[in-house]
Amino acid sequence: MSSHLPGTDRRLKRRHQAEAGFKSILLASVILVVAILSIILVTILWKSLPALKLSMILQTPGSGYYLGQQGGILNAIVGSLEVSLGATLIALIVALPTVIFLNTYLKRRSFLAEVIRLSLDVLWGIPSIVYGVFGFLLMLMFHLRASLLAGMITIALVELPILSRALDETIRLVPAELKEASYALGANRWQTATRVVLRQALPGLITSILIALGRGLGDGASVLFTAGYTDRITTSLFQPVATLPLAIFFQLGSPFPEVQERAFASAAILTLLILLISLLTRYFGRKLSRHKVR
Repeated sequence: MSSHLPGTDRRLKRRHQAEAGFKSILLASVILVVAILSIILVTILWKSLPALKLSMILQTPGSGYYLGQQGGILNAIVGSLEVSLGATLIALIVALPTVIFLNTYLKRRSFLAEVIRLSLDVLWGIPSIVYGVFGFLLMLMFHLRASLLAGMITIALVELPILSRALDETIRLVPAELKEASYALGANRWQTATRVVLRQALPGLITSILIALGRGLGDGASVLFTAGYTDRITTSLFQPVATLPLAIFFQLGSPFPEVQERAFASAAILTLLILLISLLTRYFGRKLSRHKVR
């Protein structure tokens, strides 16, 4: 046995070296991710400081706003919230029944279930500008103008596969024993899905909704042709609406340095809103997961 000890020691040494190497790679990856996020946040905040004032949040653009005069981006902040909240609601109305049908009335490995999941994956991979062009073609077909409603529908198309797949994965994690116990007590499939499965999947449901909301809030390409732009606060579904991504785009294109600084301030506000949604996602995920059945 003593003749095998040197070989065993060498193998153990190689394993320890390989483990240390992989650990170093993982640590370097974590540091790189944190460094990239920190650089982006610091750069945006630093560039936005000269223009980041309370008046930017509380005022709409004045007559000379794009020439460097007074005003703010309240119209874009309110418009982004209107578009993203409305789009998330529309996407949820479509996604939730789809996912319930997928996980309750179809077998997990059935052909139709695989086709639906593949279709959602393909829709997820389509660039948002393609959804914008598709929405624009529909507007031309039905002789519609750019509006809040058109922007909401286009963003809902962007959010739909994200929300559906996230909900699907969440519901698939619900223990099968809970469903079997519900059926054993006399509940039908609909009652089991709505009263047992969705309640158990509530943390994932809230997280999925917030993720989709953040995606819709930061998307600019899909609303470029469909939502239009206005310096006023939109009060009707059929009026054009301003959004923060487009406000950043238009302000960066200005030759005036004051307006360009406001573009960075708009980017900082949008980044902070998405950061807030991310924090809320983690908070509700942890808080609601305490009541899940393990």
